[in-house]
Parts: sequence; C-alpha cells; structure tokens
Amino acid sequence: MNAPFSHKLLALDAMGVIYAEADDGPNLLYPFIVEKGGCRDVREILRLYLAASLGRMTSAEFWRSAGLDPALEDEYLLRHRLSDGLTAFLDEASSRGLELWCLSNDVSEWSRKLRDRFGLGGYFRGFVISGDTGTRKPDPAIYRTLLDRSGYRPCDTIFVDDRLRNVEAADALGISAVLFNPAPQECRGHRCTIVRSLAELGRLLPSYAPL
Repeated sequence: MNAPFSHKLLALDAMGVIYAEADDGPNLLYPFIVEKGGCRDVREILRLYLAASLGRMTSAEFWRSAGLDPALEDEYLLRHRLSDGLTAFLDEASSRGLELWCLSNDVSEWSRKLRDRFGLGGYFRGFVISGDTGTRKPDPAIYRTLLDRSGYRPCDTIFVDDRLRNVEAADALGISAVLFNPAPQECRGHRCTIVRSLAELGRLLPSYAPL
C-alpha cells in the first residue's frame, strides 16, 4: 500500500490526468481533422502537432497546415472533457493547503482556452506548458522550469502523469513521481507510486494550513 506524501507542491499533467483523453493527438485531433476534410496523413498531423506543442508554430498555422480553417479550433476543443472526479479532487487538494501547478505538453493557445473554459485558473498557481517553454516532457528542462517558477525544491514536489517515461524523468530529478494508471499499463520493475483514480491520489495527499 502506498504511504501518504509530505510535500507542498502538487503538479498535474493535463492530458490523461486533468483531462480524460490521454492520447489526444490520434484519438481526438486526427479524427476531427479528417471529419472536417483536412489532411488524412496521421503521421503528418502528429508531426505538425509536435511542432505546435513546442511553440514552433502558432495554433492558426497548425490548422492551416492541416488543411483547415483556424476558426474550427473552438469546435475541436469542445471534444475535451475533465477527468472523472477532477473538481472534487482539486477542491480537496486546495483545502489541504497544497500549491497546485500544471505541467503539460500542449499547444499554448489550446491550453489557455481549455483552462478558461473549465474555470481551472482559480485552482492552479501556474501552468508550465511545452508550447510556452519550447521543451517537452520527458526533457529534464521542462521539470526544472516548473521548479524555478514555483520556487520549490524537488523534494517538496509531487508530480502526477499518466505516461511512465514522464514519471521516470521526474523521479530522476528527485521529484516524487506518481503514475496515474486508471487503465493499468505494464510498469513492473519501476519504483514509482501508482494510483488508479483521483480519489486514490487524494488519500495520499498531506494537509497543511491554507496559505
């Protein structure tokens, strides 16, 4: 059984933790583009998405390169939904005095629109997004950006992600890393903490006097 944590900064991945769809490129983005009559080459779409998520093109440039009108962006973003139990989890984490951050590989404009749509800005102290930093998990640089901006040490930080390689990269820096694994993936031989739901993660969180 996992032991409770004693940390003060909780950083959450977006896709697969905050939002329900973990693999949004092939599962949401590509089908949307094909449905709307855009590029049908999945490898090209994923290549363009990678470039946009590193800040190498704007979201409008991405849509035009994919063969669609950028005005369709908001319709695409409506396909995202929050993970089950997220709002209750964020309320609980906030009530315990934890400082919440988001650390995500995402297109800058999409990240901002989604958090505005779902009213997440009030929960999170900050957002470290690959499209803004020019670095993507599991590159150690983006984790160091989180630590630099938040002012916390690795030993004071919990990071939650649904991809093992991202969890392992955080662990290598001394961050307490948690694999969010609702549909169990193979992870034997790894020392990371594993949780199956946000409710289970909530039971591991410490309590502090609210700031």
